[in-house]
Amino acid sequence: MIQLGDRIRAFATVGNMLKDMDADEKAYMFGRAKSGNSWFTDENLELALNGIGNYLQEDQLKEWTRELPQQPERVKKIGVVMAGNIPLVGFHDFLVVLISGHQLLAKLSTKDSFLLKHIASMLTDIEPRFDQQIAFLERLNTAEVIIATGSDNSSRYFEHYFSHLPHVIRRNRTSVGVLKGDEQPHDYQALGKDVFQYFGLGCRNVSKLYIPQDFDFDALLKAWQPFEGVGNHHKYNNNYDYNKSIFLINQEPHYDTGFALLRESEQLVSPVSVVYFERYKDVQQLEHRLKVQENKIQCIVSRDGWLSGSLSFGQAQQPKLWDYADGIDTLAFLQQLDARGE
Repeated sequence: MIQLGDRIRAFATVGNMLKDMDADEKAYMFGRAKSGNSWFTDENLELALNGIGNYLQEDQLKEWTRELPQQPERVKKIGVVMAGNIPLVGFHDFLVVLISGHQLLAKLSTKDSFLLKHIASMLTDIEPRFDQQIAFLERLNTAEVIIATGSDNSSRYFEHYFSHLPHVIRRNRTSVGVLKGDEQPHDYQALGKDVFQYFGLGCRNVSKLYIPQDFDFDALLKAWQPFEGVGNHHKYNNNYDYNKSIFLINQEPHYDTGFALLRESEQLVSPVSVVYFERYKDVQQLEHRLKVQENKIQCIVSRDGWLSGSLSFGQAQQPKLWDYADGIDTLAFLQQLDARGE
């Protein structure tokens, strides 16, 4: 059995190794990852690894796990169904299960099947006892608990198939940005990171803007020009061309940056290369709309986090250890199973 302190030190060592990885190992890792998913780029892989490296710090891990016992009451087999929309999107679940002292049974997405195995290998090199707690499987029929991430459609299947087990089932979510209209170019550029990093494919990517009635788009569109490089990616550009054609054929009013499209809509989830926007009259109306949609929103960003419960522009893709997907504290979930004897 690995004591909590040893588990923390092992993960902290992985964090340091990810930050100090030499060019050859990084090139190998990135090459393997990109061969399985053409949406993965060096820039986005670097962003994902840096994010993980930054929160795998010993002091943060200790603070995050301060309520955890040295060992769980009983080691359980935790089945985790992972997504593959952005690099290493399943890493937090990987960390939660292992830092809690349980056994991980992971079903990886075919779109991201290499990276987590590589990091698991790094972990077991540091602490060989982890080798007995990690298994990558195609079927999770021996799991005692399930944590699954998928679309709204797949989540219905998960709910049915795993209904007899304690579970956390995540569904489609997206993120939104809130503007006052008096933001400066650097604010819009920071917001651009929330929109365009990972090509907008993550649940923490902003796909919808809430703007005041008299909002002027000129400064925003100009400030987003440095992100035009996303249009060089063939899959992203195909989406841009397709959506632009649809808007033109249907004569739908829209704004066009040359690589991204903005269209007014009450919908939350926009297609790749499209950002929806919706106007609001006052903060009270805005907060009501956000409240109605809260089960579909992963996070909200605003300038300097002025709106209650929001992050600052540019911070959407930099979650902390305690920023849980769908707002479900998976660390506490596993602890509560112990407390109930499940």
